[in-house]
Amino acid sequence: MEINWLKEVEKRKDTLIADIQAFLQMKSVWEEETAREGAPFGEGIAAALEHLLEKGKRDGFAAKNLEGYAAHLEMGQGDDLIGVLCHIDVVPEGDGWSSDPYGAEIREGKIYARGAIDDKGPTMAAYYAMKIVKELGLPLSKRVRMIIGTDEESQWRCVDHYFAHEEMPGMGFAPDADFPIINAEKGICDLYLVQTGAGVAGGSAVLKEFSSGRRLNMVPDYAKAVVETAQAASLAEAYGQYVQQHGRNGHATAEGNTLTLEMEGISAHGSTPEKGINAGLQLAQFLTGADLADQGAAFVQFAAQKLAADTRGDALGIQYEDEITGPLTVNIGRMSYDEEAGGTFGLNIRYPVTTDLEATLQSLAQHAEGFAIQNMSDSKPHHVDKNHVLIQTLQRVYTEQTGEEAALLAIGGGTYARSLKAGVAFGPLFPGKEELAHQKDEYIEIADVVKATAIYAQAIYELAK
Repeated sequence: MEINWLKEVEKRKDTLIADIQAFLQMKSVWEEETAREGAPFGEGIAAALEHLLEKGKRDGFAAKNLEGYAAHLEMGQGDDLIGVLCHIDVVPEGDGWSSDPYGAEIREGKIYARGAIDDKGPTMAAYYAMKIVKELGLPLSKRVRMIIGTDEESQWRCVDHYFAHEEMPGMGFAPDADFPIINAEKGICDLYLVQTGAGVAGGSAVLKEFSSGRRLNMVPDYAKAVVETAQAASLAEAYGQYVQQHGRNGHATAEGNTLTLEMEGISAHGSTPEKGINAGLQLAQFLTGADLADQGAAFVQFAAQKLAADTRGDALGIQYEDEITGPLTVNIGRMSYDEEAGGTFGLNIRYPVTTDLEATLQSLAQHAEGFAIQNMSDSKPHHVDKNHVLIQTLQRVYTEQTGEEAALLAIGGGTYARSLKAGVAFGPLFPGKEELAHQKDEYIEIADVVKATAIYAQAIYELAK
């Protein structure tokens, strides 16, 4: 049977775009304060999950909600299961947007909203792909299940809960990264360096507090520090010169001996920290010249000497790369300091598939003098062989739909694909296109989402027929 998949998507384009907009207008950010039974990650995420499930029920899919942790929509029949792994939670919107981050405004053929590209826009594209296959009445010998996660941007508790209760698909893909096909993902290690060492004697200023960052997997775009010093006025003037010299936006307020400093940076995804400007590290570098005393001085000096201008972990003694996935990267996603409790750095480390993680952590402990490693979590790296039937099928589909070679890629980001033994990340970002996941003015191009939906529809059919 010859099917023009792109034409089938074009028939449904208006409703596809309207459904994407409506989905993006729901703020599905983790909210601990509104968490409850049935909504473990807050009311916003629960509402978005129920919205998608109700839509699926109306369209004839079998739906199941697993206590709000995750859910699925299923079609087809047979013993084998194909997974389409998506997530509906998004990172906080951050600052500096040119339009409402939840307005889903269309400008120049692009839909602007938090989650547009990561991952609610692609989730709706994959949903429509399943819907098209279903509406065409195509015979399937396997079941196709869209597995919907709700905690991907945080701790992946949704995946843990889901696969503790539901079967594992034999193979599948996650529409949550780049085209053509990502068959290798770096390991992801989150940890905190907590200050334990003695302070630095001799300074006259006191760091009262320091804060920067919301999530470990985001480059912080804002930082704030409060310093008590008799030189507040002159230090405020010096800070103005510092931000001007570095081309940054910053603000200093001196009230008596209390100096409040604010710094703006540029956010980016934690897997590509080199694309952002870390506001916390920029502010810490300035404070090394503020004549701080005790632990405050040690805190900013560690930031400047071991963390600033170094996204590869060289100064931390953990640099490494391999031919499969490239170099290890480090994002300092959170920084905090309190005069009584001391300082903490939250690190998001993306490491190559051949890394010896135990040796890496030992080296980090040796180089992080005055700090102890705490609260470490680890998601192992992932790799699917190029000869697997999943890879071969998706390569053929991509080439037929685009006319381009379906090269295999490796990334530092972590997608739900790594939850499957045979899982890959598959779009939606096409080669050469700008990527603004986790950044201000995130968007998805309408033409690209239409093309991606056609690719997903054919892929689902070819994998499940």
